[in-house]
Amino acid sequence: MPVEFISLTHHNPSTELHPLPPSSPENGIHLPYLTTYARTLDQYAFNYTLVPYSSLSFDPFTLGTFIASQTTSLKIIIALRPNTVYPTVAAKSLLTLDQLSQGRAVVHFIAGGSDADQAREGDLLPKEKRYARLEDYIKILKRAWSSPEPFSWNSEFYTFTDFSTGPSVRPYDRSAKGIPISVGGSSDEAYRIGGSLADIFGLWGEPLKETKEQIDRIYAEAAKAGRPEGDRPRIWVTFRPIIAETDDLAWKKAHKILDQLKANAAENNKRFIPFDSTKKTEGNPDNSKPAETPQPQNVGSQRLLKIASRGDVHDKCLWYPTVTATNARGASTALVGSWDTVADSLLDYVDLGCELISIRGYDTYNDVVDYGRYILPRVREGIRQREEKAKGVTNGTLSERPRENGTEDGAVGVENGQA
Repeated sequence: MPVEFISLTHHNPSTELHPLPPSSPENGIHLPYLTTYARTLDQYAFNYTLVPYSSLSFDPFTLGTFIASQTTSLKIIIALRPNTVYPTVAAKSLLTLDQLSQGRAVVHFIAGGSDADQAREGDLLPKEKRYARLEDYIKILKRAWSSPEPFSWNSEFYTFTDFSTGPSVRPYDRSAKGIPISVGGSSDEAYRIGGSLADIFGLWGEPLKETKEQIDRIYAEAAKAGRPEGDRPRIWVTFRPIIAETDDLAWKKAHKILDQLKANAAENNKRFIPFDSTKKTEGNPDNSKPAETPQPQNVGSQRLLKIASRGDVHDKCLWYPTVTATNARGASTALVGSWDTVADSLLDYVDLGCELISIRGYDTYNDVVDYGRYILPRVREGIRQREEKAKGVTNGTLSERPRENGTEDGAVGVENGQA
């Protein structure tokens, strides 16, 4: 399958570097910005956008449906926590989006990496139970999508009788097995469930060696589940590229971004660290202050922080100070360098077997434009050259073409974060 590109959905101009104040009228869904952002992803041939989820976010299904209405090719990845929607309802909601978008729906499952954030929405299950529930959830969706015949379920987590989506509420592509399912994580249970059941497995950006080790774990779990090599999960890896025309300019830009991330750390912690009702202490009797920055519970963030402790730069240009500055909050590893340096680094991950590359920056809209102009064309050209070289080797000849620069045509940048 071809290598495809993903970007995160942003519904207003607020960024980690320049967050909008809570009182700003734009600090909600800013329709002009969201519309322009989505159309720009489509224009620059990004393949997917991930609509994220947390207890503090807008409803991803509604946002995803709007994005689908404003685009023609962009696939919509709905981030979904099993505790928030009953699986029979989610099965129909995702099929509805798939029909409205003419086959562009994808779902990315989050088992839940923070006990406190899960508890905000009433989910008190321990982590190991959350993964068991996720396994149940995926199996129910697959069964519902595979056939309109009614079926029943009785497990620790879900019980229902004679559920069916009926003959009409089906995938847009009637020949498809269902809607693509993505799972992410770095724990043993994530590898097992994703390897055995997922179409896509998501990883955060780690050095090449560690990434290869994780891919091997996922493929091993797929093999244990009896999946042939051609049916293994596609690998999705995520980075925060910081790019410029030259390496020197990119590193200067990176250090400015790092300084701003550090300056904003306290305020971002208030936004992202959930209030914890168990932390009622002297001086905070009503839990009106956010808890102190805890060590992350999820294995993925723990891995990033451990790698960060070994040094700032890994491989060609994988930069980890952005990880420590944000306490490994989500996807936080940067690739720093010129357009060619970063494109070549991404191609190294393609060579490992990564087929989905997620890139998002710190100046969200303008970075999308820059990636579309300078990164996506270079990576795609590099892949084309690899394919031609492989074909030449097969035919007993070698052929190389010079790399072509990315197009300068396209959407104009956003001034001061305005669309």
